[in-house]
Amino acid sequence: MSHLVQTMAYREEQVPWHRLGNSLPANQPLEVWLTAAGMDWAIQEAPVLYSAAGGEGAVIKANADAKVLYRSDTQEALSVVSNRYKVVQPREVMEFYRDLVSSAGFALETAGVLKGGRKLWALAKTGQETVLKGGDRVKAYLLLATSCDGTLATTAQFTSVRVVCNNTLQLAVNHRGSVVKVPHSTVFDPKLVKAALGLGLSTWDGFITSIKRMAERPLNSIEAMNVLISTLGDPALPLIQQPNRRVLQQIHTLFAGAGIGAELASASGTAWGLLNAVTQYVDHARRARSQDYRLDSAWFGAGAEMKAKAYTQVLKVVG
Repeated sequence: MSHLVQTMAYREEQVPWHRLGNSLPANQPLEVWLTAAGMDWAIQEAPVLYSAAGGEGAVIKANADAKVLYRSDTQEALSVVSNRYKVVQPREVMEFYRDLVSSAGFALETAGVLKGGRKLWALAKTGQETVLKGGDRVKAYLLLATSCDGTLATTAQFTSVRVVCNNTLQLAVNHRGSVVKVPHSTVFDPKLVKAALGLGLSTWDGFITSIKRMAERPLNSIEAMNVLISTLGDPALPLIQQPNRRVLQQIHTLFAGAGIGAELASASGTAWGLLNAVTQYVDHARRARSQDYRLDSAWFGAGAEMKAKAYTQVLKVVG
């Protein structure tokens, strides 16, 4: 967790739920963000060497098909990758937002590194938002993330944040044009990525239509548990035999009133409330080795997949 504290920055009026990182006043230049987020270093390359036993002792040889990526500031190794691997530098992640901030009304909200620098990200508010009944505010963000260990393609995607609890949900679910992925076998071209994304207006409109329908669809306790079992369990088994019964019950408890914002009119006993019970579990309650791993899972890994499945299943119930 301490590594995340050292390498994350956030806009001071938007304190993250975990309250970790370096606080920045509004309207800071990208260069300030780069330093505060712990991203003011470069990914450098070196040949892979190995020791081969010879007749008169070990011989140092180079592997022509691979290279070591390491941090310029600490010289710590990050990964061993193919020579064909195209690196995206920390500065490139920040520069992606320069024209969006200066001319499109975006505002950087958080940025940093995960797992010692193996993953990098920045998140910016787009200015788009909606308010569901009961004052339940949902805002749109653009996330850019990349890795230098092959675990994540360079990914730009629109993401929603429910303000009352900071639950996050990728708009990529069932909405075309909301995510662009650039494999590391290809050079990252920010202009092409932005052109493919557009400004996300149609994506956001479609997402808002869906969650408003969820907020209008009541769910009783039995329906809610059935949706959870369809999403995370085995529909062929009764609740008492579900291998992850405790998780299902924990999420159901969040839905039944224990979740943050569960009392709002939009969420109390509704399909939207159930979806947010799942996202709260993934983002805040699920076991994780550290906040690094929790964030990584919630945005890019098993947690993101769990939220996507829940979104799909809840939409089926809404009809």
